[in-house]
Amino acid sequence: MRNIVHRHLGKVVAGAGIAVATTAVMVAVTLPGSAGADDSGSGAGAGQNAQQTGQGSQEQGQGQAAVQPGVVEQAPAEGDTGEGRDPLTDDETKRVEQLALDRQLQRSSENVEGERGPQRLSVDLAEPEADELDDANAPRRADVTFYDYEDDTLVTRTINLDTGKVERTDTQRGVQPSISRAEMIEAAELLIADPLGSGLKADYKDATGKELTSPDQLMLNGMVYRGTSGAQSAALADCGDERCVRLFPKVKNGPWIDARDVVIDLSTRKVGKLG
Repeated sequence: MRNIVHRHLGKVVAGAGIAVATTAVMVAVTLPGSAGADDSGSGAGAGQNAQQTGQGSQEQGQGQAAVQPGVVEQAPAEGDTGEGRDPLTDDETKRVEQLALDRQLQRSSENVEGERGPQRLSVDLAEPEADELDDANAPRRADVTFYDYEDDTLVTRTINLDTGKVERTDTQRGVQPSISRAEMIEAAELLIADPLGSGLKADYKDATGKELTSPDQLMLNGMVYRGTSGAQSAALADCGDERCVRLFPKVKNGPWIDARDVVIDLSTRKVGKLG
């Protein structure tokens, strides 16, 4: 096998030795099981609102002069539910996602792509309260976790599945949970578009003979990066307070590409180099 030139930012990884090293790195990576889920909020509630609005217009047309009351959004349907410490069902997961994302949070926050609304990271069954540990009928709760790129805060909302109410909202700074699938894709897009991504693109072309233009051409893993004094450029000094990621890209049906010396700051949308 010819020796791939070392001018590239990331060297194509081949051979058993580097595979073992990559596996060791990847042990620390946790991939959220629900990353990339559809966050659509439309459905039966929207249809009911439209029907009620139509009925109100018809009544006014029949001579009713009084102003009709405002339409209140219906709570999401419960659907299939679990019991006790059963894992959340798909219906429960969808329901708590909608309950957790109210209008205020939707308006005031920003996701990884810079659009309105927080970045959803995970939905998990919440631990019971201390005084409920021996209670077989304790309410089921879910923790819905968002990252708000507007001010780099982690927002966790605890939903009571029995009542449908938000019982707690915790907001933390400097807390960086595992990177979601959507965030890895955005990080790869930023890297491909940045001059520091030239080595990644060159190595991809060496491995496949094709140009790298999209994250869809790669298999992606990634992990949170926290800044260490003197270990990175000034552009990455705030990593940890800001949301930063190191990528471990792999050519589909091909080798890994070593891009460990590059960090993507998703909060500032800038790319920096370690060392």
